[in-house]
Amino acid sequence: MRRATPRHVIVRFTKVELKEKMLRAAREKGQVTHKGKPIRLTADLSAETLQARKEWGPIFNILKEKNFQPGISRPAKISFTGEGEIKSFTDKQMVRDFVTTRPALQELQRKH
Repeated sequence: MRRATPRHVIVRFTKVELKEKMLRAAREKGQVTHKGKPIRLTADLSAETLQARKEWGPIFNILKEKNFQPGISRPAKISFTGEGEIKSFTDKQMVRDFVTTRPALQELQRKH
C-alpha cells in the first residue's frame, strides 16, 4: 500500500556546520532526489522562530507588492533590496523607524 502523503524524516547532525553545508548544497542544487524521487530538505525550526517568521508575513507581502525583493533569513530577520542596497531588520520597530523617512514604504507603517 502506498502512502498518500510524504513522510517526514528527521536527521540529527552532530555538527551544525555539516547541517548548514547540507542545506546550502540542497538550495544550490535545486531539486534533490533519492532513488529517483524528489525530496525536500528543510531546517527544523523552533516554535518561537516559526512564530516570529509568521509575524513578518504582512510586511513581507507589502514589500513584495512594491517590488522590494523581500526575504526572511535565519532565524527570523527580514531583508529587502531598497535604494540599491540590502536592508535587514530583526524587529518591527526597526522597520518602523526606517520607513518613517521613505514615502514609498509609508503603507508599512499604517498597517503595522
